[in-house]
Amino acid sequence: MTDTTDIKTEATATEATGAPEATTPVRGRGRGARGNDRRGGNRRAQPRERSEFEQATIEVRRVARVMAGGRRFNFSVSLVIGDKKGRVGVGLGKGADTALAIDKAARDAKKNMITVTRTKSNSIPHAVSAKYASSTVELIPSTGRGLVAGSAVRTVLEFAGVTDIVSKIHTRSKNKLTIARATVNALTTLHTR
Repeated sequence: MTDTTDIKTEATATEATGAPEATTPVRGRGRGARGNDRRGGNRRAQPRERSEFEQATIEVRRVARVMAGGRRFNFSVSLVIGDKKGRVGVGLGKGADTALAIDKAARDAKKNMITVTRTKSNSIPHAVSAKYASSTVELIPSTGRGLVAGSAVRTVLEFAGVTDIVSKIHTRSKNKLTIARATVNALTTLHTR
């Protein structure tokens, strides 16, 4: 008789709550059997592998062109990459947004990378001067002075790992891309004596 009363109390409890007792796991939103949620699972963010080169943006320009519906904007990015051990490159990239332009500029800089001839004190073997477009750059070795340079010349020389040098920009132009490329041209003309 106790068995039937227990069954009746279970039945009345089920009727009162309106939900049957769950005996099997219910699949739905939330956490599944393996412990991963529907949106991401157990996927962990893969750490981006560090590049052997460091990079620095020297100039970002927003270029507008007038179309029938209004203005369209593009971005032009100039950047310098190098390993601070003698390898350096300057690149230019253009794209609809800055991230795309930076990726293109980095690829261009890696393509146009040079290896710089340096002395034991991380200076250059001799004085050199070079021109690119309207920019002329002069580089003079100077022991014990450190890196005395400005504008884009300093960035290029830092990423090339060159110290103890004095530089002079012989131009009225403020275009950092042409100054950086003139510096790279000067570094390519170096030779060991």
